[in-house]
Amino acid sequence: MWMLELPPFTLFFIGGLIAAMTRGKLRGAIMVAIPVISAMHLWTVPEGIHLQLTFLDYELVPYRADKLSLMFGYVFHIAAFISIIYSLHVKDTVQQVAAMLYAGSALGAVFAGDLLTLFVFWELLAFTSVFLIWARRTSRAYHAGMRYLIIQVLSGVILLVGALFYAAEMGSLAFGYIGLESIAGWLILIAFGIKCAFPFAHNWLTDAYPEATPTGTVLLSAFTTKVAVYALARAYPGTELLVYIGAAMTCFPIFFAVIENDLRRVLAYSLINQVGFMVVGIGIGTALAINGAIAHAFNDVIFKGLLFMSMGAVLHMTGRINGSDLGGLYKTMPKTTILCIVGAASISAFPLFSGFVSKSMVMSAALENGYDWIWLMLLFASAGVFHHAGIKIPYFAFFAHDSGLRANDPPGNMLFAMFIAASLCVAIGIYPAALYSLLPYDTGYNPYDATHVLAQTQLLLFSALAFVWLNLRNMYPPELRSTNLDVDWIYRRAIPNVLQKVFAVIWQADGALRQAVSGRLNQCQSFIASKHKGLGGLLSGSYPSGNMVLWVGVLLASYLFIGFVG
Repeated sequence: MWMLELPPFTLFFIGGLIAAMTRGKLRGAIMVAIPVISAMHLWTVPEGIHLQLTFLDYELVPYRADKLSLMFGYVFHIAAFISIIYSLHVKDTVQQVAAMLYAGSALGAVFAGDLLTLFVFWELLAFTSVFLIWARRTSRAYHAGMRYLIIQVLSGVILLVGALFYAAEMGSLAFGYIGLESIAGWLILIAFGIKCAFPFAHNWLTDAYPEATPTGTVLLSAFTTKVAVYALARAYPGTELLVYIGAAMTCFPIFFAVIENDLRRVLAYSLINQVGFMVVGIGIGTALAINGAIAHAFNDVIFKGLLFMSMGAVLHMTGRINGSDLGGLYKTMPKTTILCIVGAASISAFPLFSGFVSKSMVMSAALENGYDWIWLMLLFASAGVFHHAGIKIPYFAFFAHDSGLRANDPPGNMLFAMFIAASLCVAIGIYPAALYSLLPYDTGYNPYDATHVLAQTQLLLFSALAFVWLNLRNMYPPELRSTNLDVDWIYRRAIPNVLQKVFAVIWQADGALRQAVSGRLNQCQSFIASKHKGLGGLLSGSYPSGNMVLWVGVLLASYLFIGFVG
């Protein structure tokens, strides 16, 4: 029975400790074994509360399992397993320890049954993941990691304040439906929204993820935003505001992704786009919509991880990741090319690939509940993601102009990890019933309806036609060596420039004030000196130090004599 009460994160934390103390093949074997053993254990865990304790008169539930948390628990184990295999060639202790602790923190968050436990793992997610960014050991990575950490910690602080308000209002810290009926609900939503990369709070993702190591980015893409999606599904299902926020998330990244040169940053924008579909589903709140959001989160972890792995392989083998520097790699990296195309087909929702069987659930729910304009936005976003992730990523990395690079396919462990992810993408697309059986609700949804298949195929074909036409007419945005800023322009350019000007004025005023005060003091000193000089110069004169010592001795002797006589 004690095994049932053992939270899934404990094995990963133990694994992180072991990884810090071991080396070589032993470390790799232990790291691969931990997600396998933990997943086998989790598969046997029944629904219910498995660990509960009292703290300051509040009931804390560090380990609660239900269909929602189990679904995310399963995919986090898959992501950890694939990511660890992908990174077996890495000998960096910092990265490997951080990877185990990061995966464990994500599992701790999704199985937390109270807000205090959630807060602890919420902050651990930030502190463990930032080392995957700093591990690249470049100046850009260091500064991006600092910005990432500040924003993530801010999210945790807001969550803690919201939890305190919630405890005062409700007399409980239970993590369930919260809603927006109180100030606590709004604060907690803001905290979740930051980690979920809501519009205007998303730049930590596009700023930091592309600066991480090739293996670190794969891990980052799997956990942080999906923990936030889980938290929204737990606390805010049916909150209509999320429908509009999610729709905005699906659309605005398209414009930045199309002009972006860094292909990992393109995928970072694409990640926001896909999370937007999940947020829309949670906002609609029906059984079909919630199922769609969770199923798409499950699939996104896998196919987005596959795309990040393929670009990580390109970066690992060539040292380059800008579209302007790549092209023609299909000749010497054929396996990576094929696996990348599988990921591109999955994220684009091609029939028989995983994205098709989950994204359609959210879009169908939008139509069924009267969100016609939202459905049109999602349709536009689907075409857009095919452009920037389905076509642009493989085209500019492997098929565009011949860059002259002749890198080989990456090491076997990286190829094997990509093969596992690609196989899951195809398997889920062909047999979605296996995925649907794990979802919280039984809706009897059939993704392979003739109308849906035909509509999606037409959308993809016309999107591909538009891409080809724009390329032939030289109207498609070229890959330029540049840095694109969106909302982060505020804190990376505007605020530093304003502060620089403000402090320049302050230092100038400070210098003038110091000079004025110093001049006045000098005048006072001269005035006092002249007055003393007029009195015979008694105090202003100079005397030999020997005379001063003599007089001090006389005064001390007089003091002792008077004290003795008295």
